[in-house]
Amino acid sequence: MDARAIKRVETHLRGTFANARINVTPRKQSDSCEVYVGEEFIGVVFEDEDEAGSYMFEMAILAEDLPR
Repeated sequence: MDARAIKRVETHLRGTFANARINVTPRKQSDSCEVYVGEEFIGVVFEDEDEAGSYMFEMAILAEDLPR
């Protein structure tokens, strides 16, 4: 993903989740980027192979992170 696409995705995620602490950074793989809230890694955004200009956000929720 190029810098312009990363910025667009970051702006969208910040607005959608009402959180200015969301940061999107490039990865070694050119088809994706990493998403952080502050310094905590929360997921990956991938370019959608089926629809140009669209993206998929993948976030794992671990059992240890859920309230008991």
